Amino acid sequence: MARSKSSTEWLKEHFNDEYVKLSQKEGYRSRAIYKLKEVQEKDRIIKQGMTVVDLGAAPGGWCQYAVELVGKKGRVIGSDILPIDPIPFVEFIQGDFTDERILEELLELIGKDKADIVISDMAPNLSGNDAIDQPTSIYLCELTLDMAQRILAPNGSMVVKLFQGAGSDEYLKEVKKSFRQVKIRKPKASRARSREVYVVAQQFFSTN
Repeated sequence: MARSKSSTEWLKEHFNDEYVKLSQKEGYRSRAIYKLKEVQEKDRIIKQGMTVVDLGAAPGGWCQYAVELVGKKGRVIGSDILPIDPIPFVEFIQGDFTDERILEELLELIGKDKADIVISDMAPNLSGNDAIDQPTSIYLCELTLDMAQRILAPNGSMVVKLFQGAGSDEYLKEVKKSFRQVKIRKPKASRARSREVYVVAQQFFSTN
């Protein structure tokens, strides 16, 4: 089947992308790792010995990078509806974490010591209709915040991808109710035309 002009242009842009080439050269599973890397270099959110929970982990690039940062004494736990090829030192649960059974499995794996940071690069399968895509992306951010509120230890952190638009300001207000420090980052690896930014929330405090 012949490719459309737009998909051909996307493929050309993708394979010419400096971060795609860099990820292939350095052995990472996706260009998205450089978004997290830039946040890490600026905010030092992941430290040795931490427990990191990566929601929507497939294909596993963020998990790969997190393993390097936490070292042998840390833990990286990933979860996604999609399967991922095994990554050394990453504990992975396949399934929808909004499913009670998967949630319980995740909570049991994390244990009573809780997580130090929740990271999420989740995005919906885009339809091209902003009236559908934007609410769906905000919903994924809300799910991440809800999970962070459940599993973070005091003073923990959260990094979540947010598409700016309807509902994004309201979402940030909710984040600020649970974290003392909230910043917005636009990494260089995020394509300039994209409305995606990353919310870096630190110093979690329980609102219960």
